[in-house]
Amino acid sequence: MTLIAAVAALVLIGWYVWLPGYRPALGHGEIYGVDVSDHQGRADWREVAGSGVSFVFIKATEGSTYVDSDFASDLAEARSAGLLAGAYHFFTLCSPGATQAANFLKIAPPGSTALPPAVDLELSGNCSARPSPTEVQTQLAVFVNLVESATRRPVITYVGASFERRYPIRDAGTGLLWKRRVLLPPSGRWVIWQVDGFARVNGITGPVDLDVMKRDDLLGLLRQYHGDHNGI
Repeated sequence: MTLIAAVAALVLIGWYVWLPGYRPALGHGEIYGVDVSDHQGRADWREVAGSGVSFVFIKATEGSTYVDSDFASDLAEARSAGLLAGAYHFFTLCSPGATQAANFLKIAPPGSTALPPAVDLELSGNCSARPSPTEVQTQLAVFVNLVESATRRPVITYVGASFERRYPIRDAGTGLLWKRRVLLPPSGRWVIWQVDGFARVNGITGPVDLDVMKRDDLLGLLRQYHGDHNGI
């Protein structure tokens, strides 16, 4: 094995050994969290809460009909364990924004979560349709407006890199952004930072997305929005 290959192997091993336990330093008013779906399986939320995690976003729905099978139980158990819980919707490119909003609001109705609703915009795992940017913007606006009107809370928007390259959508709704950047804080404004997707957290089997929330900033924005903070 050459020296370069040996060094590369050590770096790779170090990455997969070190990264799962990595926790970035928190700034003032920031807290750790995770985001999950049924891909993680059932979690022991009391163990999660005891590992330094303070909040969780749980996948509730996808498209106009899909419901995450673990959402209801995960939400109830996470709340019982004292975690700040939120629900997110995976937005598909194959159905209207109005029916997607109806699906989400049926499963995560107003008042069911402490955190504002979130929408996940990604091409990976989406349907095969690729409508025009104008059509996507229109349907997303319908979804966001309906959810914000029903919940009276701003929608947090997560935009994957490939989605943003094809559909340069920014500031959907009130413009609360959930950004992904491995290890380093993202540039610009954000309320949630997805640190990586390889974290190991007690109570969750396998790797999970690790997040940091600007809790104090989000609380201030909620107060501006409707004087609402709902115990955050």
